[in-house]
Amino acid sequence: MRPAGLRSALLLVSSLLLLPGGLSAVPQSFSPSLRSGPGAAACRLSRAESERRCRAPGQPPGGALCHGRGRCDCGVCICHVSEPGVYFGPLCECHEWVCETYDGSTCAGHGKCDCGRCKCDEGWLGDACQYPANCDLTKKKSNQMCKNSQDIICSNAGTCHCGRCKCDNSDGNGLVYGKFCECDDRECIDDETEEICGGHGKCYCGNCYCQAGWHGDKCEFQCDITPWESKRRCTSPDGKVCSNRGICVCGECSCHDVDPTGDWGDIHGDTCECDERDCRAVYDRYSDDFCSGHGQCNCGRCDCKVGWYGKKCEHPRSCPLSMEESIRKCQGSATLPCSGRGKCECGKCTCYPPGDNRVYGKTCECDDRRCEDLDGVVCGGHGTCSCGRCVCEKGWFGTLCQHPRKCNLTEEHSNSLCESADGILCSGKGNGICSCGNCECWDGWNGNACEIWLGTEYP
Repeated sequence: MRPAGLRSALLLVSSLLLLPGGLSAVPQSFSPSLRSGPGAAACRLSRAESERRCRAPGQPPGGALCHGRGRCDCGVCICHVSEPGVYFGPLCECHEWVCETYDGSTCAGHGKCDCGRCKCDEGWLGDACQYPANCDLTKKKSNQMCKNSQDIICSNAGTCHCGRCKCDNSDGNGLVYGKFCECDDRECIDDETEEICGGHGKCYCGNCYCQAGWHGDKCEFQCDITPWESKRRCTSPDGKVCSNRGICVCGECSCHDVDPTGDWGDIHGDTCECDERDCRAVYDRYSDDFCSGHGQCNCGRCDCKVGWYGKKCEHPRSCPLSMEESIRKCQGSATLPCSGRGKCECGKCTCYPPGDNRVYGKTCECDDRRCEDLDGVVCGGHGTCSCGRCVCEKGWFGTLCQHPRKCNLTEEHSNSLCESADGILCSGKGNGICSCGNCECWDGWNGNACEIWLGTEYP
């Protein structure tokens, strides 16, 4: 039978040596003889000596013990174990999640994370192993790879090294980050308290996301009502917060403004219950044709003038056709009346926008805007447009006649190289065009398949 004091000492040792994950926070030199007295409760070390052993080399007296991640017990660090295996090492100096990342990958995918530091593979260097040791890019090509969606090198917040941005963080706080240094969390610092989001929220890429009960650009304002009361005031009759068309800020709905001019939001109401888009006769965000021009829109419903009827006042009462017959004539083989590009009146389509001869046809089925790139060039300048399709000149091919025939790839092979993970060419129309197996991305888009949006507002 072992004495009670010895049993307690051995129990302490065994519990320290068997931390979760098989990781020990106990130095090799630890000995139960550091404790003495009844029940082995007293420590033979002075407090100063105990703390010295728990402090990182070079740390002055009063510095953080156990790197602030554990408690010091008689010269031994006992790391916090509420998250097993997160902190480890003799002085709790290791944290497996704190290695630098680049473009979403730990150690840029060119190294391994070891105790909070990246150990780079051969040929790579940098805090996140993001820089190649030998750069084979020209300065022009390097700078081009470092430009953000506004064509600014490293967002004017860093320098370009071999096609990769090194963000300015002279104070070492890491508040400027991102592939193009586009995120600046200094924007979240409250001018008065100098705290991130005033201490009442989290900062993500320069924007504060406030805790319940707080609001403002930097979470500087506190609601005078409870979160539950705030939600109650913002709940629409159908039980949805701000009708799922806005955000609730301290009991008031801020509706999503979808009007491109910004002068009048199509969505409004105390709980964003009114959606004027429901009154549009044309499926075109930029159309100003409410209630087909024959009525007034009131909270998403059309009040028609005398002589007109229909959900969008699209049908004249003088028309010999029924509303169903009229729509059927306007729809033709399309899925929407007038192909979603015009309004239907008594079986006839008026294509939109008025006066624009690029949209035409009996059911507005031809849209020559599809032949234009973002600069308005028709068929890349190498073909003509016929009912929304490019007819390419000799020596050119592709949807927008963007591929020169000198390219050794077939269109099918070229397109297959430009497909994104979900099989869409350059991630869809509007993101970029495929040119001989490479995606040429429009402004705001990046990535091998133009799948990454880097602009300020998502399109």
